[in-house]
Amino acid sequence: MAEPALRRATYEDVLNAPPHQVAQVLDGELHVHPRPAPSHVMAAAVLGMELGSPFQQGRGGPGGWWIFDEPELHLGPEPDILVPDLGGWRMERMPDLPTTAYFTLAPDWVCEVLSESTRRIDRGAKMRIYARERVPHVWLVDPIDQTLEVFRLDGTTYRFVASHEGEVTAAVEPFDVIELELARLWGKRS
Repeated sequence: MAEPALRRATYEDVLNAPPHQVAQVLDGELHVHPRPAPSHVMAAAVLGMELGSPFQQGRGGPGGWWIFDEPELHLGPEPDILVPDLGGWRMERMPDLPTTAYFTLAPDWVCEVLSESTRRIDRGAKMRIYARERVPHVWLVDPIDQTLEVFRLDGTTYRFVASHEGEVTAAVEPFDVIELELARLWGKRS
């Protein structure tokens, strides 16, 4: 007897997920995980603040970017529905914000903050989808190991560019006109 065809998850499945969960559709499969732990939230929030002022507001930096916390992305024809911790678009590519509750234009940069419940899909399915959609830059931040890994799209796959660890100060592409104090991401004062 043949196995019944699996039903592809839809946006309705995402909308019906419990409100205290993060729901995504990756390769047609619904992934639901709990809201992140405080160390995860700290890293994402501080990084958003550190990049938002110089790159979105133009204070102490060049401006020219939209930087968003947890933007909902609908990418591809079916579509895949992803929620990176942070996403950034160059204003020259997206001069106006969409009127929908989600984005259909792939970002120019995404950051995934790794946790035990998301590490596998962040490094696997989500990286493959970002490559398919030609997202030029991906950062993977691990607040437990205190690392920031940098990847750049090279053809159809990502090339590892750099890893920054601990409490260093680093200039990190594509935002390398400023230096980030990584200690702040880990909740430490400099």
